[in-house]
Amino acid sequence: MPVIARDLIERLAEHRTLSAASRTELEWLAAHGSLRNLNTGDALSRKGLPVEGLFIILAGRLAVFVDRADGPSKFIEWREGDVTGVLPYSRMVAPPGDVRALEAVEVFAIPREHLRSMTRECHEITTILVHWMLDRARLFTSSELQNEKMISLGKLSAGLAHELNNPASAIERCAAMLGNRLKDSEEAARDLAAETLNDEQIATVEAVRRACMAKKLHEVRSTLEQSDREEAMEAWLAGHGLDTTNAQILADTEVTFEVLELLAVGVERPALNAVLRWAAAGCAVRNLTSKIQESAIRVSNLVNAVKGFTHMDQANVAEPVDLGSCLANTVTVLQSKAREKLVDVTLELEAEVPKVRGFAAELNQVWGNLIDNALDAADNGGRVQVLANRDNQSVVVRILDDGAGIPHEIRDRIFDPFFTTKPMGQGTGLGLDIARRLVRHNEGAIAFESQPGRTEFRVTLPMAEA
Repeated sequence: MPVIARDLIERLAEHRTLSAASRTELEWLAAHGSLRNLNTGDALSRKGLPVEGLFIILAGRLAVFVDRADGPSKFIEWREGDVTGVLPYSRMVAPPGDVRALEAVEVFAIPREHLRSMTRECHEITTILVHWMLDRARLFTSSELQNEKMISLGKLSAGLAHELNNPASAIERCAAMLGNRLKDSEEAARDLAAETLNDEQIATVEAVRRACMAKKLHEVRSTLEQSDREEAMEAWLAGHGLDTTNAQILADTEVTFEVLELLAVGVERPALNAVLRWAAAGCAVRNLTSKIQESAIRVSNLVNAVKGFTHMDQANVAEPVDLGSCLANTVTVLQSKAREKLVDVTLELEAEVPKVRGFAAELNQVWGNLIDNALDAADNGGRVQVLANRDNQSVVVRILDDGAGIPHEIRDRIFDPFFTTKPMGQGTGLGLDIARRLVRHNEGAIAFESQPGRTEFRVTLPMAEA
């Protein structure tokens, strides 16, 4: 036997994965393969092209890179002592991404056409590689799930940052203005205190204060309606020889011109200017504090929605899950994307929809993937519907969009891992595959129907009571 062949057999005998195989079978491998050397960055296999065979890594490191939103990302890494490529009984044809050398690599390659013979001649090696394939499948599954979670988290973080920025900015802006308005209010109170008002005048002033402080009962005025009211308020103040700088603040309250007329009759100038300034300053402080409170509640609601969406405090066992709150939380955290596309998202739940038994965080990832896909599919100004209702001993969640639909020629492939119709870098092709796995893990089923203008994904889950 040539020295080179004997040296190769010795290296295979010391290989971490194949060391348990008999020397006879290692000799068979040595006789049916060839050595290959790769430099850093060289491709061993490319996405979309058939894998040439089984690769036994003798030195160096390899990794598969898949397309992410920010470009190619390392997905799985193999190193000296590992095997990769086509394994016995594997259905893999092409890798999910380019397999490239992270450093100088030496592999021993068994061409694909010899693998059938290997399974007949090398039972020990075949057994070893089948176990390796099962481990690889588990590794791929956990890595896919983790990567998809990170991608979902990235989308959530971007949307959440935008959602939180609005109320946070409002709080900062209103807090800065509040100091000035409090100063105005204090000065107006001193001016008012300097005026001598009788009981009847004080009662009229109190009516104006109540009107200013009243909560808005009307619908939100349009920009044109608010502008008209400000102009009318300014004209009324000017017509009575009063300071018009308070027109904007008074126009934003519920005070009526009838109340102002009563005040003008009961209180003369300059006391009337002091009264209106005091009322306007009080209104401004009330409005600013109300806006700060509303913004703080908005922040709190968003944080609660995110906590519910990620289900941070979830137990590691299946438990009854309230789909209503889960779906509502998911819609909330994706609302920013919906607004960007002007898509109307509606949530319709059957009254007292039963709980299902499952893992809330996993189900939320399903809803996140499906609703996110529906938002992508819907046209600008379109509509997405999320519905849930009881069906015998199950609960059915339906997610519909009015987009172009799924073409007939790809409907059999949409659940395949790494299959995507989105442009490169915008989709991993793992969302629906993982959604199906998670639904099955929760003892449910997922199906879809599609035609132009209406695509429906339907998830059926067993009731907790059942």
